[in-house]
Amino acid sequence: MDRQYQVYALKYATVVRNAADNFLHKDAHDGPMPLDFYFWVIRDEQQIVLVDTGFSRCSALERNRQFLHEPVALLASLGIEPEHIDHIVLTHLHYDHAGNVAQFPNATIHLQEAEMHFATGKWMCFENFRHFFSADDITQVIRKVYADKVQFHDGNATLPGGIELIRIGGHTPGLQAVRVNTGRGPIVLASDAMHYYRNFTTNNPFPAIVDVTEMLQGYRTLRRLVPSDDHLIPGHDPLVAALYPCVQTHSSIFRLDVTPG
Repeated sequence: MDRQYQVYALKYATVVRNAADNFLHKDAHDGPMPLDFYFWVIRDEQQIVLVDTGFSRCSALERNRQFLHEPVALLASLGIEPEHIDHIVLTHLHYDHAGNVAQFPNATIHLQEAEMHFATGKWMCFENFRHFFSADDITQVIRKVYADKVQFHDGNATLPGGIELIRIGGHTPGLQAVRVNTGRGPIVLASDAMHYYRNFTTNNPFPAIVDVTEMLQGYRTLRRLVPSDDHLIPGHDPLVAALYPCVQTHSSIFRLDVTPG
């Protein structure tokens, strides 16, 4: 992890939920609690890595999400065109993390093999699991497989340039986090291993879970990967936008490789 990267969170959508719906162990006294949708960019002078690809405007309408920006348009605000992306890490295949993959023609997609098995196997016969996936998105990933643009991983792995994939599981069988070295040390893009800071700090997971034991063990794994909790980036918390500075080119893009305020 010698190379140091710039890392950005790009907020493209949001939805207001009841706080009680964001925790496995509910508190009926909690009020509204927004959930933000991000994807992430890791880059240096040698490569650009995209972590997740967001969802489309059509998916936002279908699921009643407030769509703020087209993901590709946000990338353009960083001077990044779809053709510039070298690698895409799909942390998992839920609709809000794995849409739009067809827009990136040159990227190699990195995915846990267990995630593809889950998203195309017998568990999708159950609506409560299937609800979180889009058949169209999964089909686009399968097309990338046939185009020799997907690299499957079975557990932890390291991409070119020292970016680490950490298999976590819990939320989905193949959920993976990403650890990357920056000027402030290693940070972890936890994705849905940690929806909100509060899920993590209270050991009270987000209720969309395949394996609760793996989810809780994942919190311990995340702690071991970083020098402090300030180096963990949750997948959906509006606090990310409050703690980290936005870039000059766009108010919905936040610089994560600086110390949070």
